[in-house]
Amino acid sequence: MLKALADNGFVTPTDIQSRVIPTLLDGYTDCIGLAHTGTGKTAAFGLPLLDKIDVGLPATQALILAPTRELGQQIAGQLELFSTYQKGLNILAVYGGAPIQNQLKALKRPQHVIIATPGRLIDLIKRKAVELEQVQMVVLDEADEMLNMGFKEELDQILSFTPKEKMTWLFSATMPKEIKRIVHQYMSAPFEVKVDAHQSMNTNIEHLYALVQHKHKMEALTRFIDVEPDLKGVVFCRTKRDTQHLAEELLKMGYKADALHGDLNQPQRDRVMKRFKEHALQVLIATDVAARGIDVNELTHVFHYSLPDDSAYYTHRSGRTARAGREGQSIAFITQREKHKIDALERQLGVSFAPIAVPHADQIAAVHTERWAQKVLRSSARKVSDPEILQLAEVMFGGLTKEELIAKFLAFELEKFNRVSTHNLNDTTPAKPKRKRKFSDDRGNKPYKSKFKKKRSFNGPPRKRRKKK
Repeated sequence: MLKALADNGFVTPTDIQSRVIPTLLDGYTDCIGLAHTGTGKTAAFGLPLLDKIDVGLPATQALILAPTRELGQQIAGQLELFSTYQKGLNILAVYGGAPIQNQLKALKRPQHVIIATPGRLIDLIKRKAVELEQVQMVVLDEADEMLNMGFKEELDQILSFTPKEKMTWLFSATMPKEIKRIVHQYMSAPFEVKVDAHQSMNTNIEHLYALVQHKHKMEALTRFIDVEPDLKGVVFCRTKRDTQHLAEELLKMGYKADALHGDLNQPQRDRVMKRFKEHALQVLIATDVAARGIDVNELTHVFHYSLPDDSAYYTHRSGRTARAGREGQSIAFITQREKHKIDALERQLGVSFAPIAVPHADQIAAVHTERWAQKVLRSSARKVSDPEILQLAEVMFGGLTKEELIAKFLAFELEKFNRVSTHNLNDTTPAKPKRKRKFSDDRGNKPYKSKFKKKRSFNGPPRKRRKKK
C-alpha cells in the first residue's frame, strides 16, 4: 500500500487521516469520524481496512455502506487504487440501478470487501447471494445522508445480519439523534475524532458571491461560462425539477450541459458522468444528493445556483473543485436579501467570501475576439489550393481598407455570438426592508373588515341597523 500511495502522489495525510489511521491500525476498536466530504475520509478508513484483510480467507471480511451509487463507485475506485500491489484481494461495489444478474455472477466468487448501497444489499441478502457471517469490519460512510434518504430500517436490517463481535466505523458530517441511536445500539466505547469545519475547508478554493436578481441567474451563469472558455464546472440546484429545467435551457442555447439527479436510471447517470469526464460536457447541473461521489480532478468552478440551507452541503459542494493540488472557484448566485446567508457561512466555516461582478457583454466579446483572432492566425493559408478562388476573394474585398475588412470580419464573427445581452446584471440596489405584516390567520388570510362599524352597548348585543325606508 505504501508503494501504491507513493505512485499516486500521496505525501501528507489530512487531519482526519493522521488522527484515525494510527488508532485503527494498532487495535481492535469501534470508531466515529465526524468530518465533511472532501476531508480524506475514504483513505482514513480504507487503508486500515485493507491492511486488516486476510487474503487467504475466501469470505467477505469488510462491508462498506454508502448512500449513493456514485459514492460507492468512488470508494471502490479508491480502494482498488490503494490495493494495486495486494495480489488476490477482491473488491466489489454493488448498487441499485445496475443489472443485478451481473452482481450475482460476481458474488459467486469470494469478495473480501463489498461496497454497497443499502437497498441493493437487502435484495442480495434476500437472494442469499451475500453472506455476512464472517464480516469483521462494517463502515457506515456518510451515515447522516443515508438516514436523510430514508435508509433507517435497511441499516438496522443489514446490521442484524452481521456478527456482534465486529468493528463498526461510522463516518458522518453531523451527529443527529438517529446517528446517536446507532452508536448506542451497535458500537462499544468508540474512538471518536471530530474534524473542525474550519480545518476541513480546502484553502485552494476561492469563495465568491455574485449579487443578481433571481430572474437573471441563468444569464449570469452563461456569462461566466462565456468569459472562461476553458471552464469545467458543476452547477448545484436545490430540486430535481430546477436541475432538469436549467440543463434543458442551456442545451437550447448551445452550451455543452447535462443534468444529474435522482430521477435518472443508472445507465443514464453513467452515460452523463462518462461524457463529463471525457470533456464532452462543459458543465454538469446536479442536485446535492446526486453529486455525492463526483470525483473529477479537473473541475475549475462550482456554481451555487441556490445556496443550501446546511453549511455541510456547502462544504461538500465547494469541495468538488480544487482537487489534487489545483485551484478552483466556488461562486454563489444570491439576491440582496440572501446576503445574510453568506455572512452565516463565513462565521460557521471560517472562510472569507469576496464579491465578484457578473461579466459584462464587452468583456465576453473581447475574450471571444481574442480566441477567434488566435485561431485565424494559427490557420494555414495553404489550405486555399485553387488560386482562382483566392483571386475572386481579392477582387471582392479589394476595394476595402485593412481596417474596414477587419471590422466586417469581426462583426460577422460576433453576430454568431449574439446570445449575450448588453445590460448590466449586477444587482446594486439595496435590499428592501421586510414589511411588517398585520395580523392574519394560520392560512395567511387577513381578517375580514366590514365597512359598517357595529356599535355595541355595554349591556347587550350589537344594536340592529335600521333599514332605510
